[in-house]
Amino acid sequence: MRPERSAAAGPGGLRPRLLLLLPVQAALMAGVGLMVTGPLARRWPVAEEDGVNRGLAAHRTGPLTAFTEWLSLLAGTQSIIALTLLAVAALTAYSRGRRLREAVFLGGAVAAQSAVFLLVTVVVERSRPHVPHLDAAPPTSSFPSGHVGASVALFGGLAVLVALRPPGTRRWVRYALVSALLLVPLAVAFSRLYRGMHHPSDVVGGLLNGACTLLVVAHALLLPWRKHRRPPADPGACAVAESRLPSARTARTPARHAGGTARRAVVVRHPHGCGAELAERVRSVLRRHGYADQVWTETSAEDAAGGLAGRIAGEGPALVVVCGGDGTVRACADVLAGTGIPLAVVPCGTGNLLARNLRMPADPAAALEAALSGETARIDVGRVGGGDGTGSARFTVMAGAGFDAALVGGTSARAKQRLGWAAYALSAVRHLRDPRMRLSLRLDGGPARERRARMVVIGNVGTLQGGLPLLPGARPDSGRLEVALLDPRGVRGWLAAAAHLGARMLPGRAAGGTRGEYGRVAGGALEYFSAVRVDIRFARPQARELDGDVIGSGTRLTAEVEPGALRIWLPPRPAGDADAPSGPPTRSAAAGPDPRTHDFHRG
Repeated sequence: MRPERSAAAGPGGLRPRLLLLLPVQAALMAGVGLMVTGPLARRWPVAEEDGVNRGLAAHRTGPLTAFTEWLSLLAGTQSIIALTLLAVAALTAYSRGRRLREAVFLGGAVAAQSAVFLLVTVVVERSRPHVPHLDAAPPTSSFPSGHVGASVALFGGLAVLVALRPPGTRRWVRYALVSALLLVPLAVAFSRLYRGMHHPSDVVGGLLNGACTLLVVAHALLLPWRKHRRPPADPGACAVAESRLPSARTARTPARHAGGTARRAVVVRHPHGCGAELAERVRSVLRRHGYADQVWTETSAEDAAGGLAGRIAGEGPALVVVCGGDGTVRACADVLAGTGIPLAVVPCGTGNLLARNLRMPADPAAALEAALSGETARIDVGRVGGGDGTGSARFTVMAGAGFDAALVGGTSARAKQRLGWAAYALSAVRHLRDPRMRLSLRLDGGPARERRARMVVIGNVGTLQGGLPLLPGARPDSGRLEVALLDPRGVRGWLAAAAHLGARMLPGRAAGGTRGEYGRVAGGALEYFSAVRVDIRFARPQARELDGDVIGSGTRLTAEVEPGALRIWLPPRPAGDADAPSGPPTRSAAAGPDPRTHDFHRG
């Protein structure tokens, strides 16, 4: 089979886009801190934490006090910076540059942990324990523990490097070194409790923050490179496996016109997402592919499709190009669905989730160049309706209600322009305490299922920013919609959901690999369904959204799939590059939906 590489993989197997998960981590950590200082403050076990601090303060001894003082100094800011610089310099100099990647990983992990820690302390304000403090209390919040998080990033990072050393070191020596390094953060955590500087939940938060940072940075900068260096699998075995797969290139549609004559392209441009420089690059790409006759139109607040319906009336264009984000693509897809006019996406919005799920390049002009060098495919779209203010509209990515719609509605355009999709993560923190919804769910006209949830998502594709697989079974060519209900109960539920989704990002656990797993997972925090038609009724009006656009509150959300309704240009799979994305072959409208045999995720 083809070896899998992330769509975000760069030279040497790096996946730097995974670092975009760090703002999400900061938002989740801030949410945990707000829960600890808010609704959980008077509940067990948080309510009993002061007793732990008082008990340790009452049994302080001279030797233990001296030992914990040394540990606190070891994990202090100046010591961590000095030790990190020393380790990075040693890795670089000793190996004569051959271990530069490991040095960048270690320094990046420590720096990233510190950045997340500072962001969380801006949102969360927690006082120190009410016991005598043996250290000077810094002005930052007690949650999470910065000393503990920094020690996890540094000493845990060193443990990762030791564990990944090539064969040669005796196994028992390696195990001893890894164990000793991992014991340091635990000892630091105890010292912070003993010295009255943190509550138990603060040091747990520090351990979690440091561990999550190591996980993200390692998969972004270190582990993909090591996997990339492994010798390739037996080519004969791969050839046998590939021979069993149906070809996705049997009905190729070349982008260039056979006669070399100019063809007409309508370009829908979002004025904020597509500036003058990008617009000129798009014009050049289109001209190179034979689209000299170009009609440009801009979107507006009143018409997100830029008058596309009027532009394609009569003899339709050979191509429609959409320069914008998912909202602009959705509006144009609503017009083009069922017409057979092909669509090319220039991803220049905040999320660009459709382009990400179709494995298109991140650079807008490069994405158009790659698409027009490839082939067309038919993908599904979802259609919402059923009244209650929604009318009839289509979506290409996801429709949702509750938590996700609230955070989308709570994110200003200015924040999205400055922070990108990380603005959604900050908005999510403000809505973590929103009440749960009571809803009734019907799938394909079946019996009603009564549920409570904080969020409901109906997806045509399933992967969010950073490769987070919210809907692991979703494919844009499956002829079905995937449904996820998120209903975490307390901090434990949020952590269980985050751990379950995060585990899907690990090597060998790609989103496509979980296809067919439905029902409750993550201790009931997540529940998955699949259907052609989904009908949801809410006990009270809820915020709703389509592809990142708020459509207002209502008590109903009905969605149905339109198989193969949208024709779209996708990049080719170059000869000799087994990892390049590609789409299924084009089929005529008379032939009906395509056989849906190509695996977009190749999981």
